[in-house]
Amino acid sequence: MFIRRNTFYLRRTALSFSTNVSLADKARAGSHKRWTRRQRKSAWTDGLSWEERLADAVTPLWRLSYEEQLELKQNNQQKILSELSGSLSADLRSDFTAPATAKPNFSVLSVLPSPVRDGYRNKSTFSVNRGVDGNPKTVGLYVGTGRQGNIVCVNADHLLNMPEKHKLVARCYQDFIRLSSLDPCLLFHTGGHWREVTVRTNAQGHTMAIVYFHPQMLTAEEVAVHKEELVEYFTRGPGSACQLDSLFFQESTMTRCTHEESPYQLLHGQPHIYEEVLGFKFRISADAFFQVNQAAAQVLYNTVRDLCVPVTEEGASQSKTRGTLLDVCCGTGAIGIIASPRVDRVIGIELIEQAVRDATHNAAFNNVENCEFLPGKAEVVLPALMTQLSFGAGVLTAVVNPSRAGLHPRVVRALRKQAAIRRLVYVSCKPDGEAMRNFRELCCAPDQEKKLTGQAFSPTLAVPVDMFPHTPHCELLLLFERYQIKLRRNISPCFDFWDSAHA
Repeated sequence: MFIRRNTFYLRRTALSFSTNVSLADKARAGSHKRWTRRQRKSAWTDGLSWEERLADAVTPLWRLSYEEQLELKQNNQQKILSELSGSLSADLRSDFTAPATAKPNFSVLSVLPSPVRDGYRNKSTFSVNRGVDGNPKTVGLYVGTGRQGNIVCVNADHLLNMPEKHKLVARCYQDFIRLSSLDPCLLFHTGGHWREVTVRTNAQGHTMAIVYFHPQMLTAEEVAVHKEELVEYFTRGPGSACQLDSLFFQESTMTRCTHEESPYQLLHGQPHIYEEVLGFKFRISADAFFQVNQAAAQVLYNTVRDLCVPVTEEGASQSKTRGTLLDVCCGTGAIGIIASPRVDRVIGIELIEQAVRDATHNAAFNNVENCEFLPGKAEVVLPALMTQLSFGAGVLTAVVNPSRAGLHPRVVRALRKQAAIRRLVYVSCKPDGEAMRNFRELCCAPDQEKKLTGQAFSPTLAVPVDMFPHTPHCELLLLFERYQIKLRRNISPCFDFWDSAHA
């Protein structure tokens, strides 16, 4: 049984809303100039619909063609990398007369496009708050900020980057909490219970939903009644239209907490869903990290693998490359497992214990026997591990894939200190943030005061990958090396193809 709702259809050439607001007319007038910070701020007063305001907040580039989006992203990456080159040039000059920005002195490939541009997200989190009509049991995404006190929760049915299944689960969850006798939890200190819902899907269409709930002063028996109602709604009631493969429930008195802090309770279905990337299958738990765009993840991981363990032009890809791959912030082990056929050994480090369990399972599930995954903070595990790797590790390559907060300074120091690392690949979702500090510390001259010892790395190749169509963001892969080489001698032929294709 499907719940009747106004349906929003949003396309580049034909957009219509039940409110009779046509986004197409305004999209035709859109341009690169329109997408500016100043004009985004003025969107509150220029007559835009709530749907347009949300689209501008979540997918700011939705008015541009995909070719225009890639051009804008390329320019952004060039600017970031120019800043890096300028700062490194200044560090190398005693008089500090180098310009603040300079053209990158290393190769920067064109942005690798996403194979899928619409409905690509495999994970979405929907909030609960007051909607446009004032109903506090509205499920969607926020327009406005808590600081300004103007938050409005807007249904996300029209967003280009969100798949239909996610929208359906959000609509059903909204109907469920509106039927519930419990209030929503808008602010922890004001009471209420129903909070966010996270939806995860895979390429096969399997669906996992995680409902977050604040128990407040309810007893375990009282909470159990509402859990039963939730299961009933999504398995035999109107929510059965979602065809959930997994339904989780987490009681939490904090904004975010791990499985160890507050266990995810499986109310219905299977404990995991699986995703396939480059011929390997990966188990996804409720709180496990996985790239949000599966199709583009295949482009990303294939590129990371070629950067970490290049394929030589002589055809050496048929034989295993000696040495060890160190995978820092490895998540569920995707990079290490995908690269494992090319190396002798993979060692992964990951903070989240459930992710480590998933990574270990993934290796066994794929019959990969040369991977080992260690739980703990990288800044704690890595320095001790480096001492062990100093003896007999052979060729040592590192790949790091940290959060937006970047690498801890102790991790950077440990990487700098390990002379056996000749090649390092940095995967960054926000290279103009804290990652920039990491780049500079990896490449600066030895600094005893900062405890940055060992030979400096040098950036030799940058590859942007578009993981997030319709947004200004993309993933940046930076290859750092400690010796002078001719890139085309060692880089896989596919990089030559990209060079010629995007010249």
